[in-house]
Amino acid sequence: MPTDVFSALANPVRRKLLDCLRDGPRAVNDLAGEFELSRPAISEHLQVLRLARLVREEPRGRQRYYHLEPDPLAEVQQWLHPFEHYWRERLRALRDVLDEENP
Repeated sequence: MPTDVFSALANPVRRKLLDCLRDGPRAVNDLAGEFELSRPAISEHLQVLRLARLVREEPRGRQRYYHLEPDPLAEVQQWLHPFEHYWRERLRALRDVLDEENP
């Protein structure tokens, strides 16, 4: 089972789960209602996110609530940073070309 942030984010279901948690904690049954997957399948995806430290689990009675833990996403941001620079340079070059063609 993947435990690193990049592997956890590789799956679109897990990315959507993180998106669902941006507005605050949600119960696993509530999260499962957002998908056409079984509750056990959603629980497995949440387990991967928990192992990657992207979510934390909070038991409340018989329910389990999940909270977004965004700190590990900083690792992704650091990895993406050089690509951001690359695309800015490419877009700047495109703008220069367009400006030359349409003075």
